[in-house]
Amino acid sequence: MSTQSLEAHHIGVTVTDLEAVVPFYQDVLGFEIASEFAVAGEEFSDAVSVDDAAGTFVHLDGHGIRIELVEYDPEGETVSPVGLNQPGGMHLGFTVDDLEAFAASLPESVETLSEPQTTATGNSILFIRDPEENLVEVLELTD
Repeated sequence: MSTQSLEAHHIGVTVTDLEAVVPFYQDVLGFEIASEFAVAGEEFSDAVSVDDAAGTFVHLDGHGIRIELVEYDPEGETVSPVGLNQPGGMHLGFTVDDLEAFAASLPESVETLSEPQTTATGNSILFIRDPEENLVEVLELTD
């Protein structure tokens, strides 16, 4: 094991259209833009292992976490939305005090997988999708 100390910095999500996705994270989930920048060049291409890569980045801060949204050029192959039970499936997870109230406040345009559900653990969960169908879980935890 490395002797270096690891600290969380961000969770990255690759998107095809930053302008379509950023408002969801701001307006629906309450994140604020911390920074916006672009990166290109040979070193970046080598680091991400994509020939002639360039990336446009938006860092969003809120709720004790930073989300990094990145739009790449060239854009990779579009894949079908990954289901929760598929290897490689990922999602962001957040907690709220009142899941029913959160669900009721969602704009009609926000896709949900179901109504809020209370699982055998006693916790209530709701999965929603951002405009590019990335999954976000919102939970109401029993203490």
